[in-house]
This record gives sequence, structure tokens and C-alpha cells, in this order.
Amino acid sequence: MSTRRKIPAPEANPETAAYWQAAASGKLVIRECGHCGKLHHYPRALCPFCFKPATGWREVSGRGKIYAYSVMRRAETPYAIAYVTLEEGVTMLTNLIDCDFDGLQIGQAVKLVFQESEGGPLVPMFSPV
Repeated sequence: MSTRRKIPAPEANPETAAYWQAAASGKLVIRECGHCGKLHHYPRALCPFCFKPATGWREVSGRGKIYAYSVMRRAETPYAIAYVTLEEGVTMLTNLIDCDFDGLQIGQAVKLVFQESEGGPLVPMFSPV
């Protein structure tokens, strides 16, 4: 198992405040466009597909698969970053925790977990199922 590294507290802004509030409640939310119906992540008010300001929040399953990953072994505390594609189709940049870095594989199933940040909100991350 990997040792957890310290996560700096993310700063909320008006576009991401609801995202961090949901994370504090143990939920992962992403934006859904009310105009074109597409989901997107990182949270932003304008849809990146149709550029309409008609986005709202949608809770997602927290299940996905590793699309790509990289292990940072030269860091003080080694860690793994990854693109995870959620069951809902959105791909998000995240960290992989509670896992054997040598056992990670593209396409591997992962589930949502939350890690505390240093003096800030819980941060959504993923670990192998």
C-alpha cells in the first residue's frame, strides 16, 4: 500500500463552491448542460461544448476506470495521478490512493474515496475496486 501524501487545500471560487460543498458531504458532483445535455468536468458555468450558461450540478456514481496514469516515484512521498473515466462518460484528472502502484493497469475499475486536505475540504480521489 502507498503512503498518503499531504494534499494542499483547494481554493473554492463561485464556480466551484458547490462542488466542494458536495465533497464535504461525501458526494461527487459534475456539471451538466441544460441546453445540450452533455456532462463536463472541471466545474465551470459555461458549457465547453455549446458555450451556453445553462449548466447545473448532477451527482455521479463515483465508479469508473483508469484511462491513463503516472506514478511519481521521485517525490518525497510517491503518488499516482490519473485520468479516470467515470461511468457517466466524463474523464477527470485525479489521484489514485490506497493501492499498489506496481499493480495499476489501464482500464482497471476504481471507486470514489475522499481524502482530507490540509485545512480545507475533502478532495475526491479514487482507489482500485
